[in-house]
Amino acid sequence: MWHKGGMAINVLAVHRDTVGTEQAAGNSLAAAYSVGILCWLLSAGVYIAAKWVSSEMPPWTLCFWRVLIAWAILMPIVRHHFGDMVALVRARPIELLIVGGMGLAICQGMIFVGLQHADATTAGIIIALIPIITLVLARFLLAEPMGRWQVIGSILAFLGIVVIIIKGSPAALMRLDLNPGELWIVAGAFCFSLYTVLLRRAKFDINRLALLVLLLGAAVVTALPFYLFELFSDERSTLNGSGLIALAYVAIPGGAIMYYLFNRSIEALGAGRAGMLLYIQTIFIAILAYLILGEQLHRYHLEGAVLIIAGLLLVILLKPKTKAEAAKA
Repeated sequence: MWHKGGMAINVLAVHRDTVGTEQAAGNSLAAAYSVGILCWLLSAGVYIAAKWVSSEMPPWTLCFWRVLIAWAILMPIVRHHFGDMVALVRARPIELLIVGGMGLAICQGMIFVGLQHADATTAGIIIALIPIITLVLARFLLAEPMGRWQVIGSILAFLGIVVIIIKGSPAALMRLDLNPGELWIVAGAFCFSLYTVLLRRAKFDINRLALLVLLLGAAVVTALPFYLFELFSDERSTLNGSGLIALAYVAIPGGAIMYYLFNRSIEALGAGRAGMLLYIQTIFIAILAYLILGEQLHRYHLEGAVLIIAGLLLVILLKPKTKAEAAKA
């Protein structure tokens, strides 16, 4: 009897441990997703702040100080990796400058320039196109597979952007009556997609957060000439109240903290699942733009968003099989 009772107790103990482990894993996953969602909420706030202060602060000034302050805040956190960082800078300085400058300076600067003329809601929808552009660039630069449905999805998403840019009016396209701000934002999305592909191809062998700090440093160097040009040619000042509030937000919560949280979400969720949360940013931007900036959703926003979402679903859900998967089948 004791033997049977002991076995029962052992079984119950194992069951309890298993349940406890599963609950802990579930709580850990929920916490990881919460970190990722908070990251994109903070990122959405950057678009709102940049639009809010667009008439008072030059775009490249905002970009320069954002990356500089974020770099300065994160640098002490990676001090244990300084040796590896110095070695990488010595070995591949031009590569770091191109990749970091492209993704964290040129991209941001273009988006901030675009927000001088376009509304934040439109910018948020256009930015959702980044995974599609990345897929197309990866096909040509990395020879990654792109199936029939990915091509169709990319075309649908592109048409969605066209609908938004022409505001649902083909006549606007015929007249070339386009908002330059929206074109700048499309260019910014392209630059970030190119940055993603170049970063994937470079395969820098270093701690992820330490690499981010190096890329932010490259962004500071890249943004500096644009900032100096604005400093001497633009009458707008960064020293007014609104400008300082916006700068404090985009550099600290929307800069250093957002970058740090994104890095943590990748560690916990993996790059694929963490990257998928990007689409939540578009929703956050639309909500915050309505609440803070008083922007309205128009019919062409919804029509374009439907096409983009349809394209994204085709790209995500109907991925082409890799050679290994095809061999197993």
